Amino acid sequence: MTAIHPSAIIDPAADIAPDTAVGPYAVIGPGVVIESGCTIGPHAVINGPTRIGGGTRIFQFASVGEQPQDKKFEGEDSRLEIGRDNTIREFVTINRGTQDGGGVTSIGDGNWIMAYVHIAHDCQVGQGVVFANGASLAGHVSVGDRATLGGFTLVHQFCRLGEGCFTSMGSCIRRDVPPWVMVAGDPATPHGMNSEGMRRRGFDADGQRRLRSAYRTLYKRGLRLQEAIESIGAQAADDPALQRFVAFLKASPRGIVR
Repeated sequence: MTAIHPSAIIDPAADIAPDTAVGPYAVIGPGVVIESGCTIGPHAVINGPTRIGGGTRIFQFASVGEQPQDKKFEGEDSRLEIGRDNTIREFVTINRGTQDGGGVTSIGDGNWIMAYVHIAHDCQVGQGVVFANGASLAGHVSVGDRATLGGFTLVHQFCRLGEGCFTSMGSCIRRDVPPWVMVAGDPATPHGMNSEGMRRRGFDADGQRRLRSAYRTLYKRGLRLQEAIESIGAQAADDPALQRFVAFLKASPRGIVR
C-alpha cells in the first residue's frame, strides 16, 4: 500500500507507484511519474513533466522539476528525467530543460546529491556522481560518471566534467575538466590525477600509469593542446580509458582547465 501522509497534496494526473512513501505537506504536481520504492520527504515539491526512477530518496524541502531559471523560457514543453537509486538531500533544486538545450535535464542512476546542491536546466549528469553540499551547476553542464564535486564547487554554463574527475572545495570551474583530473581554486587549475578514484574503479597499476603519463603529456611537457592530443592518441590504441580521455579532449569547445 502507498504510504501517503494525509496532508500531502498530490495532483490526480501524477502517476505514483503503489509503494511510494510521501511525507507530510509534500506537493506532487501533474505530469510527475514516480517509480517503485521511492521516498518523498516532508515539504518536498515535485513538478512535472518529471520521471523519477525506482528506489530514489528525496528529502525534505527539495524542489525537483521546477521551471528553468532562464529568462528565455516561455513555458514550452520540457522535462526532467531522474534515474534509479538516487539520493537527493535537503533543499536541493533541480530544474527542467529548455528548448535551446534539447528540452531535457537528465540525471543517471546512483548519484549522491547533498544538501543545497543546484542542478540547472539542460544539465546531463551520469551515474555514481557525488555532489557535496552547496555544489552548483549552471545550465547545459555535463558531468561524467563517478565524478566528485567538492563542497561549494561552482561550474560555468556549458562546461563538461569528465568521468572520475575530482573538484576541491570551492573550485570555480570555467573550462572543461578532463577525465580523472583533480582541480582546485578560482579559477580551477589541475592538481594531478584522481589515483584513489581510479583504484576504486578497478584500474590496475599499468592503467593508472598510462593515465598519469597522459596527464604529464597534457600539462607538463609544454605542448599545445593538439600536439598533446596526438601524442596521447598514439598510445591509446589498446586502452579504452585512454581513448575516452583523448575523445574528451577533442570534443572540448570551451577548452580545458590549465
